Amino acid sequence: MSHVPRAASVPDAPRVQGTVTVSLTDRVPAPNAHDLLASLVPPPQFAQARFATYQPDPAHPSQAAALARVEQVAAEVASASSRRLFGRRAARTEGRGLYLDGGYGVGKTHLLASLAHAVGQERAAYGTFVEYTHLVGALGFAACVEALSGFAVVGIDEFELDDPGDTLLMSRLLRELTDRGVRPVATSNTLPEALGAGRFAAEDFLREIQALAGRFDVLRLDGEDYRHRSGLPSGEAAGDDAVRAAVAAMPGASLDEFDGVLAHLARLHPSRYGALVDGLPLVGLTGAHPVDDDLVGLRLVVLVDRLYDRDVPVRLGGTAPRDIFSERMLSGGYRKKYYRALSRLGALTTRPVR
Repeated sequence: MSHVPRAASVPDAPRVQGTVTVSLTDRVPAPNAHDLLASLVPPPQFAQARFATYQPDPAHPSQAAALARVEQVAAEVASASSRRLFGRRAARTEGRGLYLDGGYGVGKTHLLASLAHAVGQERAAYGTFVEYTHLVGALGFAACVEALSGFAVVGIDEFELDDPGDTLLMSRLLRELTDRGVRPVATSNTLPEALGAGRFAAEDFLREIQALAGRFDVLRLDGEDYRHRSGLPSGEAAGDDAVRAAVAAMPGASLDEFDGVLAHLARLHPSRYGALVDGLPLVGLTGAHPVDDDLVGLRLVVLVDRLYDRDVPVRLGGTAPRDIFSERMLSGGYRKKYYRALSRLGALTTRPVR
């Protein structure tokens, strides 16, 4: 496995109104391969997710059916592990994949996280589609396959089809893993307008993975978004002074100018964005403004995803969260990613600081 050097030291933190704070732009994390693999676990907001805590909607029987099927996968993996433990290991066969298809808020991620917890950290990897593509970029393809083939289950949340290159990469990765007997379990969201037309993403998914389609079972989860999310977050723009005051009241919080962070993200591999915000109690950004560049926007999406995974509150000064991405971007090919980021950023900017 290729080696990535450990994180460089972080410069002394600046002070804001007498309170020690930090700057994201002073942080240059460089997690090694072990750190990246160790991070493939359910995020904090799903740390307590279990099959027993999933509540299927009685009005949509497909949810209860999906719960039963994912529980079955966990039982099959446990049975195979038991046979190996007692020396009755059979030849490893092709891994049979599972694809959970549905709209926002029907519990797909809860089920995937519950599966990872049930199988155990040593036997199950859990990450988003983007995290796996970044892992390949950081480790190299062969080293990534070798590392992930040690798991019985590889969970892929939010499988994305909007980048042909990444989709081809993930299809190849899944082929290598299933050849080695690893069971991939993936989820994907369907855009609200597609759901309104009665169209889910499974057809697109099976077409894009082509030769692998026969190795996947598709489960469709119907239902309403339990959060009743409308898409764009509400709320007015905060002033920069309010952001500085919030940071000053929270020791260890970070404070940065928005454009400085965007420039810093361009210098870091996206696989490092999680380590960039690890341990922060609050992230403050001043001078925020709308962006109209997809390269910049996609980096910002990854940063928001990592902040959301770690449940880090954000205070944003200059513009409201709903206005961060331009109308062109919200109607383009990456709109699913941008809408997800807006929803998450809206939640983080209203989250209480603990």
